[in-house]
Amino acid sequence: MAKQVQQDQVTRAARRAVLIDGIPVSTLGVIALALGSNPHQSTAQKAWWIATTAVFTLAIVWVLLRAFRRADEYLRRIQLESMAIAFAAVLVGLQVATLLDAAGIIQLHQLAQLILLGGVGIWMTIADLRTRLNR
Repeated sequence: MAKQVQQDQVTRAARRAVLIDGIPVSTLGVIALALGSNPHQSTAQKAWWIATTAVFTLAIVWVLLRAFRRADEYLRRIQLESMAIAFAAVLVGLQVATLLDAAGIIQLHQLAQLILLGGVGIWMTIADLRTRLNR
């Protein structure tokens, strides 16, 4: 029983660390999304958007690396499997959006960001549920 309590505390600490690392990164992502949402940008606005997006991408890599270094093998496996499922969902979503764009029903650029954000949401939801239910 004591080992289970200790493991739960380790899991909570890892989640808390990812949350603390992830809040500024999420804020940066929202800023990058807002900067890139204007279709008629000046050169300076495009430069700011590209720079913010590059910093956002590097920040995501940094948060993921820190999270993987903190995790044990079991949590790493759960994360990688969750990423694989989310990656497949994003691929299917982008394929469907491409077909709908080719048919003239929707425009791909409107859905691409939502599909990618949805993939991140799927990944985090699956990883969280599997971590909570399998321990």
